[in-house]
Amino acid sequence: MTSTGEETGAGAAVTQTYRRLSEALRRGAFPAGGRLPGERDLAGSLGVSRSTLRQALGRLAEEGKLERSSQRGWFVRANVVGEPPSTLQSFSEMARARGLRAQSRILGSRSRAATFEEAEQLGIAPAARVLELRRLRSLDQVPVCVDHSIIVLALASGLDALDLTDRSLYDTLEHECGLRIARSSYSVRAEAADEPTAELLLIEAGAPVLIGEEITYTEDGAPVLTGRMTYRSDAYRFQADLFRTI
Repeated sequence: MTSTGEETGAGAAVTQTYRRLSEALRRGAFPAGGRLPGERDLAGSLGVSRSTLRQALGRLAEEGKLERSSQRGWFVRANVVGEPPSTLQSFSEMARARGLRAQSRILGSRSRAATFEEAEQLGIAPAARVLELRRLRSLDQVPVCVDHSIIVLALASGLDALDLTDRSLYDTLEHECGLRIARSSYSVRAEAADEPTAELLLIEAGAPVLIGEEITYTEDGAPVLTGRMTYRSDAYRFQADLFRTI
């Protein structure tokens, strides 16, 4: 009877710990994409053993609320963003649709001559002026995407003089440059994160990332930018409607 009582008590402790952590996650005590305190500190604050804590954390991981890194500890699953099927949205529009706040930190911005490959993709003369823009995009302060864009300055005059921190590129092109984005030729592939990208996205080097590459066109069919977006694989999904030809 003593053994059974101990097992019942242990199970009750795990359940109670699980419920307390679930409530803390629901309240936002641990932000999406953020790391939980170390197991020793977290177990101490909850007044339970590390064995009990790990079982509770394991249940939350099975539900997709947490994930574990063998080297860095436990993390809250990041909010997953993605375009609705067949709908072109900017990163900021995706965030707003989910009640999240989009932020961007400028990693680099410079006006330069287009390369031969860029000129061919964008339908401009080699060495025509383009804006090269690199940004770290975040949702509610959680890094989600490294965005590298090349924009045709002949179409987006004055864009290189603007501060694009925390601004939607699509909205800025429309309201500041008079360009309305109509469509995008978009592809997605998987890669392993290199060390600089992993550091920016707060993931481990070699962890999977999703690479979205696009050429974006205005209403009159002119290509205005090429982009390469590197997303954390746990924070982005791509959807599309597919049709069979008859």
